Amino acid sequence: MTTPSLEERLSYRERPKGIPVMHQCWSDLLFLHWEIDPDLLAARIPKRLNVDLHEGKAYIGIIPFFMKNVRPKFLPAFSKLSNFLELNIRTYVLDQDGRPGVWFFSLDCNQSLAVSIARSFFHLPYHNAQMKAQESGSGITYQCRRQGELQPASYEYEKITSGEIAKPGSLEFFLLERYLLFSRKRDGELFCGRVHHEPYQFKSTNCSQMSKAPFDWEHFELPAPPVSSLVSPGVDVDVFSLKSIEMQKEKER
Repeated sequence: MTTPSLEERLSYRERPKGIPVMHQCWSDLLFLHWEIDPDLLAARIPKRLNVDLHEGKAYIGIIPFFMKNVRPKFLPAFSKLSNFLELNIRTYVLDQDGRPGVWFFSLDCNQSLAVSIARSFFHLPYHNAQMKAQESGSGITYQCRRQGELQPASYEYEKITSGEIAKPGSLEFFLLERYLLFSRKRDGELFCGRVHHEPYQFKSTNCSQMSKAPFDWEHFELPAPPVSSLVSPGVDVDVFSLKSIEMQKEKER
């Protein structure tokens, strides 16, 4: 495995070649992260990926946010289809060429068409969920209940309009500055996708209400409190098509 230098990590901020397939806005995000044993993660990710570490530590996160103006490249946004909620559980990985990206353990969404498209075309583990969010003054109340799960997840966090940009090499840079995602088809074939957006603006925050229920849904046991709690006003995003990673088909773990 090749470990990327800071300069190589920064290079992924550059816009990829080609035409994006989708435009999206990721808005009013809450980033909650916990330290986790790298060996636990390694047992849950594909064999051709490796756990990405920051100063020897691995992290797993819960990220609730608003998806807005989601649309294919050549079509307009439709209010009932293009605006919805998403909550994901993710960690950070390297492929065998040392490219740093995101691995999603799950993504919950309250738009069934988006769930179907993401499963079929992006090979991502989306789940249908009942979700709602309410903005009140400078705060957001956010709730998610995955279909088939009894335990709901609830969050109350700040809504901000601006913030600082992560210093290269910092923990915040490691957690936020991610421009690649990896996904896997049922037959084991791995894919890599690129996104492009401006660096996140963020602020450290204290979450007045926070649930670890999504970890229970995915059978992770983590201690209470998160080691990092950040909020961001969001970014406008260009999404590029997935590309298959050359590999032999790997067996499911």
